[in-house]
Amino acid sequence: MSLTGHHAVVTGAGSGIGRATAERLAEAGCQVTLIGRKRARLDETVDRIGDLAFAAPGDVTDPDALAAAIEVGRDRFGPVDILINNAGAASSAPFLKADAGAFRAMLALNLEAPAEAARLVLPGMLTRRWGRIVNVASTAGLKGYAYVSAYVAAKHGLVGLTRALALEVAAMGVTVNAVCPGFTDTDLVARSVEALVGKTGRTEEEARAALAASNPQGRLITPDEVATTIVWLCGDEASGVNGAALPVAGGEL
Repeated sequence: MSLTGHHAVVTGAGSGIGRATAERLAEAGCQVTLIGRKRARLDETVDRIGDLAFAAPGDVTDPDALAAAIEVGRDRFGPVDILINNAGAASSAPFLKADAGAFRAMLALNLEAPAEAARLVLPGMLTRRWGRIVNVASTAGLKGYAYVSAYVAAKHGLVGLTRALALEVAAMGVTVNAVCPGFTDTDLVARSVEALVGKTGRTEEEARAALAASNPQGRLITPDEVATTIVWLCGDEASGVNGAALPVAGGEL
């Protein structure tokens, strides 16, 4: 599959699924703008990819910073054809112990920021009548998990946004899809493991095994598996896939 001549924006591109996706996009010939809060990690990703990648640091929850980062990417590589909304995080607490501020923070990062990024790039896609938006949701966008109610609510919202927006642009050459990974071997899961160790007294190995047990294959998903699915959705071969929420979870759902 070739994406040569296209320009993609990937949020949360400094590590994990975002980094793997940026690398796979570049392997397909795509130019990639990397957005994230940590400049050093973005620079590491650029070093791994080379001239097809460009770092544009910014906090996606700050609309002005997000707009500026996307604009810098446009200046470097031209109009944005592909948007990968990958930046996200999960905070863990019983519902009655999670205050309204923590809830809003999860919505801002996992739902409102992807919507704002889509607003910024979608007009150009519609004008050119070609575009791909892929939202990295989670199995938490398709089922419930205890003690992460705000994250689950935000990811359900992101899947709903995906399905609604896909219908609006279906006849205009643009597709909007979501991928829904299960527990994936990323920094986010590493933090979950650390929390489990601290709260339960389990060893790190036991905590990782507990998370992996939700996957019928008995393992964590790899970032590359998710990235491969994302990049496939960006190609012309997947032009008939629109409004989908694809689990990458070993059969968990």
